[in-house]
Amino acid sequence: MRYRMTQDETNRRAHCLCSGTHALDSVTMNLSARWCLLTLCLSTLLLSASAWAAEPVSKSRLGGVAIGGHDSVAYHQLARSPQDQAVEGVKSYTVEYKGAKWRFLSKESSELFAADPDRYSPTYNGHCANALSLGEGLIRTDGTHWEIFDDRLYLFFAARGRDRWTDGNWKTYKAEADAAWQALSTR
Repeated sequence: MRYRMTQDETNRRAHCLCSGTHALDSVTMNLSARWCLLTLCLSTLLLSASAWAAEPVSKSRLGGVAIGGHDSVAYHQLARSPQDQAVEGVKSYTVEYKGAKWRFLSKESSELFAADPDRYSPTYNGHCANALSLGEGLIRTDGTHWEIFDDRLYLFFAARGRDRWTDGNWKTYKAEADAAWQALSTR
């Protein structure tokens, strides 16, 4: 005489066969899932720490283009009074620096930057100098409001911030911005 399983037993067996799990497999799977989750969390933590180790750069969220795609070398060649407009770079002349894409109008500009990025990159990596001096934190700029002080490029979020620096004591503002930058860029 053959044993016939009830419908309930058939359903349970079919479920076990389809899912491919047994009680022991379920425990192993839970341990494996926990191990994967732990590994993923640690990897994310390490990547986050390394990202914060580098100085922050004022760049677009999409594409990572620094200072609105403006040519940071060209600022040093522009007229200051009246102030010329910033020059936009092109994709074909791009240099990767500090995790951002810096664009230039010409091959010569890109080569000058690549040879001495500390000289040609803006102070505070393109963040608003005025916002830093006022204790407002790291405010991204798009490169349109700028000024050169002591042969260094400073960018501003808005024209009124630039005007504050040109009309006031920019050296005092710079000292305040330097202190804020030091605190914010090293955490």
